[in-house]
Amino acid sequence: MTDSSAAAPGSAGGPGGGSTAAQPGTSAVLERRTDEAIDKPWVTVVWDDPVNLMSYVTFVLRKLFGYSTDKAKELMMQVHTEGKAVVSTGDRDKVEGDVRKLHAAGLWATMQRDS
Repeated sequence: MTDSSAAAPGSAGGPGGGSTAAQPGTSAVLERRTDEAIDKPWVTVVWDDPVNLMSYVTFVLRKLFGYSTDKAKELMMQVHTEGKAVVSTGDRDKVEGDVRKLHAAGLWATMQRDS
């Protein structure tokens, strides 16, 4: 009988014969990338839809975010012409709340990390 837990000679102990140890320098790179991701704020994105009138989208942006009429119209036109616009930024909890409010108003909104 053979012991199934023993590594085959020359297999370096891991599946496929490769070493399972981290390569030199990789942990620092992973840590830096993780830190950069943590520092990035979240954004609320409003998407174009075929249902809501442009005047209604402008109204919702003014009411929920306190934008001036001009700023709300600018964002609405960005949604209309480009298909989406970032309407708020912040920490995850704040942006989740903004998305919920936009959904309650009938707009299509998502959240993502700022790029």
